[in-house]
Amino acid sequence: MSGPQTSSDDGLNKLRAVLEPHGVFLRGVLNFAEGDAAPVLKDGEPAKSVALLGNIGSSIWPAFERWRDLPMNKGLRNPLDTWSKTVIAPVAQDFGATAYFPSDPPWQPFQQWAMRAEGLQASPLGILIHPQYGLWHGYRGALGFGRALPASTPVIQSHPCDRCFDKPCLSSCPANAVLVSGFQIAPCRTHLTMPQGQAGCMSVGCLARNACPVGAKYGYMPAQLRFHMAALSL
Repeated sequence: MSGPQTSSDDGLNKLRAVLEPHGVFLRGVLNFAEGDAAPVLKDGEPAKSVALLGNIGSSIWPAFERWRDLPMNKGLRNPLDTWSKTVIAPVAQDFGATAYFPSDPPWQPFQQWAMRAEGLQASPLGILIHPQYGLWHGYRGALGFGRALPASTPVIQSHPCDRCFDKPCLSSCPANAVLVSGFQIAPCRTHLTMPQGQAGCMSVGCLARNACPVGAKYGYMPAQLRFHMAALSL
């Protein structure tokens, strides 16, 4: 992966090792078949594969907080996006890859990639739900390669929400914004601007998300929950 004498498996292990100090995980690898809508590499050719990079629970939070507390990083408008690029862009350079980020155009289909690479499906909140990590994971970037890599085996064969009979995410939303048919943005945003929303979800994180029993032990740290809620443009 980083040279002609390095096997793809060894290259992925080296990638994992480089990312580990930042709390970033190799989440999955997707290979593109001929005719797929593959992203474009920096040399103008279509990618043969992408490696998805992201967090599991609050894995990135300690490294991100240390970086954000540095004097030169205080007051940044989008600090987590900037930190992600600071971490991932040099890795892409070292591994001969092209970096893609959810925050940058042209917008790449990260959720579709994750569905194919990890076999995930959307929860009623719209967040992809993982059978182990629940709703507590995310994708901070991806690396595109001009060659195929060992592809991931999807982690699930059935949807965790289909096995959840109580579905507390539906009954825990104070705005009634979480429905089986999908997440309703307008009532959620309205609620968050009200005193009840400021004291509830804006303070401790989305109550519906917190109520999901799948992967509850991976729930984000309180500071991370507040950070993500504060980042919403209400």
